[in-house]
This record gives sequence, C-alpha cells and structure tokens, in this order.
Amino acid sequence: MKRALEELGMGPCYHMEEVMRHSGHVDMWRDVGQVRTVDWHRLFAGFESSVDFPASVVYRELMEAFPDAKVVHTVRDPDRWYESTLETIYGARTLVPGWLKRIVPFTGRFTEMVDLMVWDRVFDGRFEDRDYAIARYHEWTAEVIANVPPERLLVFDVRDGWEPLCDFLGVLQPAGEFPRVNDRESMLRRFRFARVATRSAPVVGAGFVVGVFALVRRLRGRGGVAE
Repeated sequence: MKRALEELGMGPCYHMEEVMRHSGHVDMWRDVGQVRTVDWHRLFAGFESSVDFPASVVYRELMEAFPDAKVVHTVRDPDRWYESTLETIYGARTLVPGWLKRIVPFTGRFTEMVDLMVWDRVFDGRFEDRDYAIARYHEWTAEVIANVPPERLLVFDVRDGWEPLCDFLGVLQPAGEFPRVNDRESMLRRFRFARVATRSAPVVGAGFVVGVFALVRRLRGRGGVAE
C-alpha cells in the first residue's frame, strides 16, 4: 500500500520504517501509547499519507486531525493474515537481544513502543492466542466500518488491484501492475539474517577481544608494547 499510494502521487507515505529512521518519532509514539498528547501535524510533517502500524492504530484521532483525509482499510484471509503476522512482525519482537538494547537504547525504546501501540493496545497482549487474535481482526474491521463515514472509507483487498483504489481516491489508474513488496518470504529472509547477525555479534566481538589480548601479551613478551 505504501508503494501504491506513492505511485499514485500521495507520497511520501509514512510507514513503520519512518519510525525506525527517526529516533524522535519513537518517543512521540511512546507518548501516544501512554495516552499523552501529541502534535499530529508535527509528527506527519512532510508526509501526504500513512499506512501500517503504528499510525493505523489511531485512525480515529487522525481522522479528526486531518478532516479531509480518506481511510483505506485493507483486508485479507484472516488465517493467512495471522500466520504471516505471527512469523514476521510479531516474530521480530525476539530479534533484539538484551545486550543490544543496553548498547543501543533506541532498540529498547522501539520494541517498547511497538508493544504499547500494537500488541498491548490492539491485541491486549494476547496475540499468541490464535482464536483471540483472529477475533480481534474481525472486530477491528467492524469497528472501522462503524467509525468511518461511508464516503470516507474503502474496504480494500489488494488482490482487486488498482481500479477500486483509484476510483475511491479519484485518480487515474497506472498502467503497471499493483506493486507487491515486503511479502512474507522476503521479510522472513531479512529477519533470519538479522537474527544470525545479532546472535553471532557477541561471539565475534568476544573472539576479537580475546585475539587482541593474546596479541598484546605476545608483543609485551617481545618488548613491543610499552607499559
């Protein structure tokens, strides 16, 4: 959806990636998660649209802050949604080990923000309960339909392609196919790489330190290092 909206001239589009790029945004979203006041116009300055967590969680607040905005609520097969989310973005919660949170405080603040805004706020800390999470999926769609005026809402399945989205937004339909990026397999590949990197880094670092100390001892024995 991010790629599609940007292709339709509604970019840049705010996405979780932007939160990861801007340390200050993490703190602002933590404030939102702790029910503190946030200047939405400041947070979204320079952006023409937004998708994904955490912005989608506060769609009602954003509707008030941006009264001319339209809402596109994407849907898919609930069972496939759950399996994909469990493996990808929920599974990503374990990517950041404790040592990295201590060395890079931003990573700890980021994971805390995601828990506050998504797993606790939307799923009440029960996402691993498959039946409960899928029930919340259906409830969320019903809540969106109930809260958004029909003229401002499109319930959209990306498999339907450009036509319903372009008709709703009042823009011309692009010639190319609807974009498909960040699919389940590509995300899992990135997560596997990140998991290996974060788990092996302490070992590599420890090996480097041991090697340095061994070299220093040898040089000292040869008179090559001053005390």
